[in-house]
Amino acid sequence: MADEGIDESALPFVAPCRVLRASAPLGWLRLGFADFRRAWPQSLAYGAFMAVTMALVSGLAWRYGSYWFMLAMVGGFVFIAPLTCTGLYVLSAQLDRERRPSLREALRSGVRLYIGNELVFTLVLLMIFLVWARAGAMLSVFLPARGQPVLGDMLGYLSIGSVVGAVFAALTFAVSAFSLPMIVDRRVDAVTAAVTSINAVLRNKLAMAVWFGLIVVGVVLGFATFFIGLAAVLPVIGHAAWHGYLEAIDASGFPRHESGVTATPEVRT
Repeated sequence: MADEGIDESALPFVAPCRVLRASAPLGWLRLGFADFRRAWPQSLAYGAFMAVTMALVSGLAWRYGSYWFMLAMVGGFVFIAPLTCTGLYVLSAQLDRERRPSLREALRSGVRLYIGNELVFTLVLLMIFLVWARAGAMLSVFLPARGQPVLGDMLGYLSIGSVVGAVFAALTFAVSAFSLPMIVDRRVDAVTAAVTSINAVLRNKLAMAVWFGLIVVGVVLGFATFFIGLAAVLPVIGHAAWHGYLEAIDASGFPRHESGVTATPEVRT
């Protein structure tokens, strides 16, 4: 049942956020690793699926010998990844409520309860990605005219491209940092979740910069092990993102889901 006493017509547009310490993401990683250990078969299955998918993307790029094709494929995977991460959030929610982790329930909940808002959210990310791709194509005007440019000739193009890429990457990170866990946890629409995430990131720039850096380091280490490490790194990051949401966002003003694991509050404090 929905939370009693909550007037849904008077719900806030943005959930309030808490002020985070710069070291807070380290605590999220510790909790994420603890969740991975408690539900390692389910988490590893998720991680293996994502690692294999990314390996196939790289293999296709190598097979067809196109750097831009690889970027497009990897970008496409990144923008559908939030749908696959939903199961990790459900697994963490099960552990929070001292329930036995169930991969079947996590997958069923992801489709039955959250798929509508997640698809809307994915469309938002897809729009960002399309604008990003268009901006990248327009950067070709900065390519040097000479046939075999040296590094000095490419500096302008690489510098501008890096700035543009950083802007879009920061926007994507801000939109998705806490939005998907919030959709899993509470009965909110995708726009409210996205705006809440952006607000929390802007109010905790240092902590979120640390979190972003940890994600990048983890993914790089995963690639350095020929995708094998990603099978563990990605689930730990997913579980950690759930705990980051619980610490950063006060969503108590929004109703719970009427069914599913997040229909009941956490057991632990």
